[in-house]
Amino acid sequence: MATSVTTPTRERLIRAAAELLSAGGRDAVSTRAVSAAAGVQAPTMYRLFGDKEGLLDAVAAHGFEQYLASKSALGETDDPVEDLRRGWDLHVGFGLAQPAFYVLMYGDARPGGRSAAQQEAAAMLHRMVSRVAAAGRLRMSVERAAQLVHATGLGVTLHLIATAPTERDPEVSAIARETVIRAIVTDTTDAAPPVGQATELASRAVGLKAALTAASPETGLSAAEQAVLIEWLDRISDAPAIRPRS
Repeated sequence: MATSVTTPTRERLIRAAAELLSAGGRDAVSTRAVSAAAGVQAPTMYRLFGDKEGLLDAVAAHGFEQYLASKSALGETDDPVEDLRRGWDLHVGFGLAQPAFYVLMYGDARPGGRSAAQQEAAAMLHRMVSRVAAAGRLRMSVERAAQLVHATGLGVTLHLIATAPTERDPEVSAIARETVIRAIVTDTTDAAPPVGQATELASRAVGLKAALTAASPETGLSAAEQAVLIEWLDRISDAPAIRPRS
């Protein structure tokens, strides 16, 4: 059975695998190559990680630690939308700087199989989007907006990684970023879509949910009442846009 205890030998194996991954991609990370590079017998590696997939999971977690450290270092400003832009650029930049790690971390999706580091990254994105909602500037629920940002950013980054550097369009990421921001933020001025009654109602529902969550349990509502109210607000905030009558 694999162990998660950090030991010098375990750390040496992870670093050796990470170096092989960076130099030659996933195919270069064979058990024989990793054992040789770390100066460790193969049985020790199996005891520590169970199998090659266990080792790769540990390497992915190692890569995520670097990403999360850089994301935490961003800090926060008074403009949550600008912070969201900076978070997007950091995400794409990390993928292009560490493509082998990024593909290992995000390219082998398993339903319900998020690692602790992936969950932490998702929580950080959720916080970024929640700050936009708390400012009354989000036009849909935090959950849907965060999923849209993550899915689009992931697709853009994998696309750029798969494109030869000489053929990459440097504007693709920025265009996708601003398109997503226009879709989720109410007060963008760069070719923003018109804000109709349905969008304004959704934005108010999102803002009210954010305020309720921040004020709990001082809302005067029971837990059951607040849960029902939040469910209603989510339905309003994620309702399809209503076209004005002609």
